[in-house]
Amino acid sequence: MRLRLIAYGLLPCLALAAFFMTGCAKLKEGKPIVPVREYEKLLLGKLTADYVGDVNCLKGCHTHDKLALDFKASTMGDQLKESSSGMKIVDCESCHGPASEMMKEIKGLDVNKKDDYEKIVRSHKENLLDYSTLPAGALSLICLKCHTSNATFNIHNWNGSIHATNEVSCSNCHPIHGSSDLIVDPRAVQKLCLDCHVDIRVQFSLPNHHPVREEKIFCTDCHEPHGNSNYKNLREMTVKETCARCHPEKAGPFLFEHADNTENCAMCHSPHGSVNNSLLKLPETFLCKQCHHPHSITSDAIGGKSMSFTRCTDCHSMIHGSDNPGLSGDVDAGGRFTR
Repeated sequence: MRLRLIAYGLLPCLALAAFFMTGCAKLKEGKPIVPVREYEKLLLGKLTADYVGDVNCLKGCHTHDKLALDFKASTMGDQLKESSSGMKIVDCESCHGPASEMMKEIKGLDVNKKDDYEKIVRSHKENLLDYSTLPAGALSLICLKCHTSNATFNIHNWNGSIHATNEVSCSNCHPIHGSSDLIVDPRAVQKLCLDCHVDIRVQFSLPNHHPVREEKIFCTDCHEPHGNSNYKNLREMTVKETCARCHPEKAGPFLFEHADNTENCAMCHSPHGSVNNSLLKLPETFLCKQCHHPHSITSDAIGGKSMSFTRCTDCHSMIHGSDNPGLSGDVDAGGRFTR
């Protein structure tokens, strides 16, 4: 009887555990704003057309075009060549759709004549995928068809990322025909990110700031642009772990730690820029007094009634943490971060 009661008690618990496990798995899945099937309908291309191959696409119009030359020199362009199996991994029509009907329409037209040129442009838009009319999610899906099946695991989080949900597409950051290297140069990341994140750009203009404008560090050193499950898309699980990539001496562990501030450096520091020294959110003494009651440093009658407004770190120099007791040697005093 007792075993039966225990079993009856365990069943609801197991069912509840299973519910939460499957529910959490569902929550972690990346989901686009529009169902993928709706995007796929936009990417079918012209159903009555057939594929003609990249040789025909590049012949005449694009052979000597800088776009084609840059693309051929890129990693993706290199895949236009046949693989060992004799099959091509990707070609022009993998992204632009089948082009046979367009080739028929533009046959005999001269790209150097104005009227013919306009007909060629119009035929491109009517017969190939018109990128100017595709929503950001559909544009990204063109890239994700291949890039979610390789080993770049950070791309797997794209559909649920803050960039994807704000109508940013892959091509906003990666100019496919723009250069021979489709990976963004770190020196170009500053402009790329800050053109959209104007509020952060202003912070980097403040007197104290992380040296992003000086190109000593980059936005992607701290943030994962393709999205992840971390706060603010940080590279590490916590703010402290992210900061410790460059500031390991502040991370500890210490025998005497700075209470709740230990796990979140942003409690005291403004990460992008500040008008105060050391990226502090407030001038040093006023920042400390938000949590700590001020104390006088003199024993005379006047000093005893006044409060010290000098820098707290003049005495408490090991403010991030210390393994040594305070000057009094009193371990129970918590170290006081004085040495």
